[in-house]
Amino acid sequence: MTRRIFAIFVVPVATLLLTMNVSAAQRWRVATQQELNAWIPARAPVVREQIETESRTATGIVDSAGKYVAGAVLITSGYSANGKYSIFLVTQVPLRIGTASLEPGQYVFGWHRVNESLEVLFYEAASGRFLGKVQAIRDDTHRKIESFQILPPSDHSLMLIGRFGFHYELGR
Repeated sequence: MTRRIFAIFVVPVATLLLTMNVSAAQRWRVATQQELNAWIPARAPVVREQIETESRTATGIVDSAGKYVAGAVLITSGYSANGKYSIFLVTQVPLRIGTASLEPGQYVFGWHRVNESLEVLFYEAASGRFLGKVQAIRDDTHRKIESFQILPPSDHSLMLIGRFGFHYELGR
């Protein structure tokens, strides 16, 4: 009797859960330039300023339902954000990055060097409120070096700042 219950209920449920987990990771893809242009403003609202974004550095991912995570480098020269914020990030899904929990919305982050890594600090874009931080470590895998890059989720979901990377987790 217990083998029959196991075969009828437990195996199909376990298979379904595993399939859902794999399909969730597979449904994200790299965003097109056209999508990025629609999602990232030419001037990002950062505290009390509208700071220009560098569209050629735009990067992002999108899922099969059209939800996205995207960002671009900020051109902060001449703004009060210079040295504090470097990247604008917009997300339509919750993210967990280091000690920062980001709900859908707009964020900015900056970094500074700490020994052989970067300490990345996250802030709410509208208020400048500090939200958390993460250590970005040097990633020596052989891939194209970009100013900022968001890689689609997998076993090792990464955001990269040049050669330095940090992991992120997607919420539901």
